[in-house]
Amino acid sequence: MPLRDYNAAVDFVDRNVAEGRGGKIAFIDPQRSLSYGELRDAVARVGPMLARLGVEQENRIALVLKDTVDFPILFWGAIRAGIVPVLLNTRLTADQYRYLLEDSRSRVVFASSEFLPVIEEAAADLPHLRTIIAVGDAPAPTLQLANLLATEQEGGAPAATCADDIAYWQYSSGTTGMPKGVMHVHSSPRVMAENAGRRIGYREDDVVFSAAKLFFAYGLGNAMFCPMGIGATSVLYPERPTADSVFDTLRLHQPTLLFAVPTLYAAMLADPRSRTETLPDRLRLCVSAGEPLPAQVGLNWRNRFGHDIVNGVGSTEMGHLFLTNLPHAVEYGTSGVPVDGYRLRLVGDRGQDVADDEIGELLVSGGSSAAGYWNQRDKTRTTFVGEWTRTGDKYHRRADGVYTYCGRTDDIFKVSGIWVSPFEIEQALMSHAKVLEAAVIPAEDTDGLIKPKAFIVLASRGDIDPGALFDELKEHVKSAIGPWKYPRWIQIMDDLPKTSSGKLQRYLLREMTLGGIEATESAPSEPALYGRVVAGNGR
Repeated sequence: MPLRDYNAAVDFVDRNVAEGRGGKIAFIDPQRSLSYGELRDAVARVGPMLARLGVEQENRIALVLKDTVDFPILFWGAIRAGIVPVLLNTRLTADQYRYLLEDSRSRVVFASSEFLPVIEEAAADLPHLRTIIAVGDAPAPTLQLANLLATEQEGGAPAATCADDIAYWQYSSGTTGMPKGVMHVHSSPRVMAENAGRRIGYREDDVVFSAAKLFFAYGLGNAMFCPMGIGATSVLYPERPTADSVFDTLRLHQPTLLFAVPTLYAAMLADPRSRTETLPDRLRLCVSAGEPLPAQVGLNWRNRFGHDIVNGVGSTEMGHLFLTNLPHAVEYGTSGVPVDGYRLRLVGDRGQDVADDEIGELLVSGGSSAAGYWNQRDKTRTTFVGEWTRTGDKYHRRADGVYTYCGRTDDIFKVSGIWVSPFEIEQALMSHAKVLEAAVIPAEDTDGLIKPKAFIVLASRGDIDPGALFDELKEHVKSAIGPWKYPRWIQIMDDLPKTSSGKLQRYLLREMTLGGIEATESAPSEPALYGRVVAGNGR
């Protein structure tokens, strides 16, 4: 790929039309569909529209959008004009949006109508922000995207950009602090589309449904880069996905590829419809990422629906999937092998390579790595080391090259001098029929020694015998993974604390434990850091 004269929007949008797909449907949402030709025409009008709003090349615009056909129009339209779209989570508070808008210095915000009140509150008196545009209906005098695009009669020429220009931003989920602006270049989407596209096996005639949203790196690759990279069709669902809505979407659109997070697959299995619902006959593959896939969820899915779930690993910093099970050789409990086009290393605490069958931090090298974090020089230098990107995840690699997730670098701990992976204990707990979700942290016993403490969400609520349940789960874990790994305390939760993107906030559980907060029957259910201690004395 030449360094100069490359624009990702021309590659992904104009090229599909030039190759004869102008009349083919690119995107479908519940209200309308958009062909590749219609997408190109709309994308070409975005640049002139932004110019009229005072937005210049290399400026940034924020997108707070539901998954509708307007998302790819604005995303690719900005990139075509050399303007940088900043993709924001749609589930944030006004204070969180204000931080992101200030940090990114966005000139314009495009927001779906229902998000306007919180965006207007967040945007008050921001010096860099020129205006807020409604995507959908809005009362006067709020400007509306449809009206602005309608006034642009002709599309503008693409900006003169190169492969290494910044194309778009996404923010890291901020599981342990404030989110960081992750900057991706124009060449990254093509790398993702080719590498992940080959591994998953996208085809031109595919109909893709990603329950993971476009503002997530996982969803952006699933529903935009990979299908557009080969000229396929993507189904968009604007609302927050539920088991019921996913079953409805599968029945209506009959997709060939399904992408979701483990929590949603588990919810679908727990939904009463799963007992009678069948998956589309033409569904070829189910893929999971965003968080580790519990082995029991995969096994239950296979037993119920006759399909395996391909477990994948990616990150905002790498853009999309770089490690997955092979679609034809799924092995539950593992993360699989590197996606072609990426190289992986495991390193120890001093940066040395570790041998097979040892645990180390995972480093990734590949062409989709981000250019760095915006205005975060120290964190950029820590995460992006030469060609390698540090993931902050601990993995184990077998001699045959298969990787297994062990936890975050600050999550694993020693019990009786032996390293313990909280994820391994969580998987063992969730393999029990009474446990829906689990989280494990280190806690000190009365002698000051570190032992595992578990927080669980039950599969069904009702009266329980605390002592009996504790003993039952303790013996279950001991028999599954080892006698020293069982949790010495188990606490029932209504929900586990998670980020707005669904990632477990284990540090909040650690803070609660270190702070000596005692959970009682009468403790409030919000925030979700209180519950019933089932049993356990640390021994």
